Amino acid sequence: MTSQQRWTLRTDHSSYTVRLSPDGPWAELEAWGPHGVEEGPSALDWSHRTHFITPADAAPAEYLPHGLRPFTGADLVAARPGSERGVWWTFGGAQHESDTLRLTFTDDVFGLRTTLCYATVPGTDVLHRWTELTCTGEAELRLERLDSAAVNIPVTTGARLTYLTGQWFQEFQRTQLDLERGTFTIGSSQGVVGHAYAPWLAVQDRPAPGQGPGPTYGVALEWPGNWHITAEAEPGGALRVRAGRVPHEGAVHLAPGQTLTTPRLACAFSPDGLGGLTRVWHRYERHLSGNRLQRRRKVLYNSWEATGFDVDAANQLELAKAAADIGAELFVVDDGWFTGRADDTGGLGDWYPDPAAFPQGFDRFVDDIRSLGLDFGLWVEPEAVSPTSRLYAEHPDWVYRIDHRPARLVRNQLLLDLGRADVQDFVIATLDRLLTDHAISYLKWDMNRPPTERGRPGAGRADCLDLDAGHVAGYLRVLDHLRASHPDVTVEGCAGGGGRVDHATLARTDVVWPSDNTAPLDRLLIQFGFLHAHAPHVMSSWVTDAPGVFDPRPRSLAFRFVTALCGVLGIGADLRAWEPEQRAEAARWITRYKEVRDVIHHGEAHLLGTPEDPTCGVQYDAPDGRRTVVAAFSTGRLDGAPLVPGRAARLRLRGLDAAARYHDAASGTTYAGAHLLHYGLPFAWSAADDADLVVLTRH
Repeated sequence: MTSQQRWTLRTDHSSYTVRLSPDGPWAELEAWGPHGVEEGPSALDWSHRTHFITPADAAPAEYLPHGLRPFTGADLVAARPGSERGVWWTFGGAQHESDTLRLTFTDDVFGLRTTLCYATVPGTDVLHRWTELTCTGEAELRLERLDSAAVNIPVTTGARLTYLTGQWFQEFQRTQLDLERGTFTIGSSQGVVGHAYAPWLAVQDRPAPGQGPGPTYGVALEWPGNWHITAEAEPGGALRVRAGRVPHEGAVHLAPGQTLTTPRLACAFSPDGLGGLTRVWHRYERHLSGNRLQRRRKVLYNSWEATGFDVDAANQLELAKAAADIGAELFVVDDGWFTGRADDTGGLGDWYPDPAAFPQGFDRFVDDIRSLGLDFGLWVEPEAVSPTSRLYAEHPDWVYRIDHRPARLVRNQLLLDLGRADVQDFVIATLDRLLTDHAISYLKWDMNRPPTERGRPGAGRADCLDLDAGHVAGYLRVLDHLRASHPDVTVEGCAGGGGRVDHATLARTDVVWPSDNTAPLDRLLIQFGFLHAHAPHVMSSWVTDAPGVFDPRPRSLAFRFVTALCGVLGIGADLRAWEPEQRAEAARWITRYKEVRDVIHHGEAHLLGTPEDPTCGVQYDAPDGRRTVVAAFSTGRLDGAPLVPGRAARLRLRGLDAAARYHDAASGTTYAGAHLLHYGLPFAWSAADDADLVVLTRH
């Protein structure tokens, strides 16, 4: 703290300085950027304000309630029943340590204490922000908007926003928008993060022609329920970003003495453009993984695309033997293994192995899989229930439903109310039984439908339930239990593909499934977007036989393998239909992946171009700098004709030592670092060679 009313927090390479505003009782951002940015006049200078705007509306405020900020969008909207809507608070004090800050504001008339909370994340350039709201009066409060934080970003030529859009089967599409004035909002009201947008946003100055990458700011909301991120381009040349959860019922009721803590908003900074920001997020997600980061992500085989619901011991063992032969380390039986699951109309909720599918017993089947040298895993959908199941017959009140209204089926199933403690206890007991009774080391948690009729029969005041937050709390409680009680079990998160990818989920799982789309060019585009926000070690990716949907151009088996090994490698194809040559090629790729997966999962990543370019790639640098792995792709149209000799495609690498030398043992070529940075790594593409994996060793 440099003065009584000015505070600075420092991450590894950035500073974040907040001051108490001279214009009113609120905190405002003074500086955010590289170390030392706080020394000098603030770039967020609001001394020249326009007419008809109050000081609170023009200020780069960290958080303001309706009442103090009446016109341009408040971060908190609260009301007392039968009274006014609005909070007029006073500053109540600060608690500041080297890595945390708490600023308290109180409104004794309204009966609300608001604490703005800050904490740096060790080993990263990420700052957490969240808000604590306490009802200090004798009357209940109604919180109609309860954002986590507001972030102010100085821009001079308008803001360039980068965000991730999509739909089911086409998630994580990198999208950009220039915003000079007005409001931009993304979010979800599906009860999960959703497929349409990721809770992630990057902001830069809109670059002038010829400008290179500049300072880049990012936010990501840690919340697997309803959410929003809103960017407002305001008068005076700044962008203000608000983010938070969105109550399903429209408001949250806060009882006297009760404290509500909002989801954390992760705020990141890099001076090195989008690429630099990507590496900040990757380091942050390695931090979230903790000691589990050191757990080897095993090569997985999943049986879904080979057998669908037609699961029995014989066909699964046949697939497992083929998977073991090519080098897989883990075999996962997907949907269809449990009683009543001949198709998607039954079985969910009755989580017992089908004795007809495993006539010699399920444990004998698991032992047979493990005798092949494979770990064993199962697919589950703990939040779902089939109307024909025994569970639903015994507990029809456990599903979301509104009294006297029909319950709608989505994918022939209903959704359990995971906000109920008895439902949470059932899910925990079910997973405990499966993981204790059987030698299961991998669990794929899926969710294939959003909540629709969001009601709890017989619960009384429906508007006070806050069902979205209850479901999130139940979901996180179950995941926390899995981590604590079954620490050796690897957990994969999935929601109809990439429908629930956020930092709360990533902190409690080992990998996530970005999309159900595994077609080669489609998947490459999905993964490029995903890697902007998320780290390779959490990205589960399979090699399958799926044809392209959005881009049907055929690609080689090499292309499929190089795409999949950019994250955590898996195979989902029907290996029984592969020719011996294909299996041999697959075995070679799996061997190569095992040799470099530590670099891919623990190293620094650079996205080289985009899948819209004729040649693109991903570069991974080992933490010790001794190895660089480049996954490269030809994404242009292929007609079988080789390129003109001497005019090979090239990928300019990044972050290398220009004075060092890098050796490619496969080709016997040694390159100067300067050559790779300036001219690039050459590739001679053809229809038979449309992807490559190059390993460079530094000398």
